Amino acid sequence: MNPSGPTQPSDEHDPSRHNLDPHLDRYAARTAGMTASEIRALFAVASRPEVVSLAGGMPNLTALPLESLAAQMSDLIREEGLTGLQYGSAQGVPTLREQICEIMALEGISAHPDDVVVTVGSQMGLDMVTRLFCDPGDVVLAEGPSYVGAIGSFTAYQAEIEHVAMDDDGLVPENLREALARTEREGKRVKFLYTIPNFHNPAGVTLAVNRRSEILEICRQHGVLVIEDNPYGLLDFNGNIYPALRASDPDNVIYLGSFSKTFASGLRVGWVLAPHAVREKLVLAAESATLCPPTLNQLVVSRYLSSHDWMGQIKTFRENYRERRDAILGALEQHMPPGCSWTHPSGGFYVWLTVPEGVDAKAMLPRAVTARVAYASGTGFYANAEGSSQMRLSYCYPTPERLREGVRRLAGVLESEIELVHTFGTVHARTSSGPETPSPDTA
Repeated sequence: MNPSGPTQPSDEHDPSRHNLDPHLDRYAARTAGMTASEIRALFAVASRPEVVSLAGGMPNLTALPLESLAAQMSDLIREEGLTGLQYGSAQGVPTLREQICEIMALEGISAHPDDVVVTVGSQMGLDMVTRLFCDPGDVVLAEGPSYVGAIGSFTAYQAEIEHVAMDDDGLVPENLREALARTEREGKRVKFLYTIPNFHNPAGVTLAVNRRSEILEICRQHGVLVIEDNPYGLLDFNGNIYPALRASDPDNVIYLGSFSKTFASGLRVGWVLAPHAVREKLVLAAESATLCPPTLNQLVVSRYLSSHDWMGQIKTFRENYRERRDAILGALEQHMPPGCSWTHPSGGFYVWLTVPEGVDAKAMLPRAVTARVAYASGTGFYANAEGSSQMRLSYCYPTPERLREGVRRLAGVLESEIELVHTFGTVHARTSSGPETPSPDTA
């Protein structure tokens, strides 16, 4: 018998006593690459009214007919509340799926409502597709740079991301061939190509029409699926609608769509159009993830499509975003120091800015926020720590006046940074341990 009582475990045998997170040794291996955005804390400051934020890709909803929508939602609750507030189908409301097919027909897509799965935003669709197709170690090809939310999903399922370089006309077919040949030589298995063909996030470029069939043919030859992410397709500032990749190859393209950019992002209604056999697995994946997407939100979107001039509303959005695009491009031309270059988007939300050699856009971000302007540094849009000399500027939310002032402030910070580089050389930001998880700050 021990007179001093039961023996207490020593600290050296209790790992939890040395970790801030006592569950550290319980997590799945796939969580190792998940890191919080290093700039997220800065956005507590960046969201203050005196800071011009060119960072987040929030749609500008001031043009929405809020009074009409309020009346519509009141009618909806009164007339269909027992349906809208109840569980629904994992695949989505049938009427909305029919309307989605009519929208996709504008891009040349012939689809049946049975092959549409409604999701909680297109991000959920992207996550489900990755879950269905990617085993640890599989390769995903994605444009470089690429959407931060896609990088987060691919990394979460332990896929390797190979970036394929773009130019002003989007994904370069020869670069795609080289990437496929390289991965095949290395004995790696490429599961799919992820692409944002229209008004790319973050690069702002659009895939040239004459490249689309070539890219589809390359993927068919190599047995590679194509994931087409198209949230901005109806937001061309000249009213053009580009032919969807899915329209040319329905058997080898999975299409992701969303109402976040053309109606209301807070409703979180998106969809996946997939070949029939894939559709079956997507429904099962949706059931395990959410049981069903919110029925009320789907009914709100469906009523909006049936009772409003939604194409007229999209025309209004285009005009608003075109005015903002012109404001930011004009300000960049006026204020940016020599050595900077940027894309010239014909639609969508983003300009991709490249700064002079030696300037680290990620390291510069805290100083920019101090100067009351914020942006999204380019490293968040690559899986391999590239992009330190690039940044994404979002023009969708601020007013034209605020955009011009934000660019003026940013140019001042850049000029100071260039002077410091010339004097002291380059100082790089600390490299993160993995891709950042997506958030509204970088959407």
